[in-house]
Amino acid sequence: MRPNRMRELLNADQPTLGTHVISPWPGIIEIVGHAGVFDYVEYVGEYSPWSLEGLDNIGRAIDLFPGLSGMMKVDEQGRGTIAQRSIDAGIQNMLFTDVRTADDVRDCIRMVRPETPEAGGVHGAGMRRAAGYVLEGGSANWVQAMNDVVIALMIEKKAAMENLDEILAVPGVDMVQFGPSDYSVSIGKPGGGRDPEVQDAHCTMIEKALAAGVRPRVELGSFDMSQPYIDMGVRDFCVGWDIGTIFGWCKAQGTLIEELGLRQVEGGAEMNYPAAGR
Repeated sequence: MRPNRMRELLNADQPTLGTHVISPWPGIIEIVGHAGVFDYVEYVGEYSPWSLEGLDNIGRAIDLFPGLSGMMKVDEQGRGTIAQRSIDAGIQNMLFTDVRTADDVRDCIRMVRPETPEAGGVHGAGMRRAAGYVLEGGSANWVQAMNDVVIALMIEKKAAMENLDEILAVPGVDMVQFGPSDYSVSIGKPGGGRDPEVQDAHCTMIEKALAAGVRPRVELGSFDMSQPYIDMGVRDFCVGWDIGTIFGWCKAQGTLIEELGLRQVEGGAEMNYPAAGR
């Protein structure tokens, strides 16, 4: 079984730095790996039109770089299937969306952990690529790898904030991240990711997570936005989106085209991410 770089960093109490990929083309993963900057790639499966074969290819691309690991952002519906097939494809860590209660969180963890008396999970051994198909399925190494999967949670619903203390107390929760867009919808303020009430909730989540010994992660468009969170004690960041980078580049070229007098660029939308996270 392949070492899990993200788990190694958490065990060593070191920062973790990742970036998001939404495109299902595994070449994007290779580009990130060749850059040698990030510890892991979050494959944003919640937004991507992935396939089971595609997950295997994402896993193969990650495996090309010993210092890189992967994370899958898992939809609320079909959590168990998505999480288990992603892990078994070689995407070693999970970010679960839309949890609301401590029981939701326990279910997510059970889906990932092996079905041993100690772990109490329901993830069975399978002849899939992360285990070498016929090499390590059900082995002691495989059991350890399933216990090493990093469990991260999106705290993005009003109910999740109301139940945050209980969620943070669930054994096996490694990391939490605030989701201002969904949270603003759930409190009746759609589009209010930058609303003071929403941003206050984000700060509260960070403070409570740190107090509970759970790592708060922050999503940002760029590392130049990170200092206020570093000052709060945050050391885990996932920065940038492949499609956002393409969009931003296109918009920048439009500005240059206008400045050079080649063409007046009409219309076009603006990228409008919340202050942090989605």
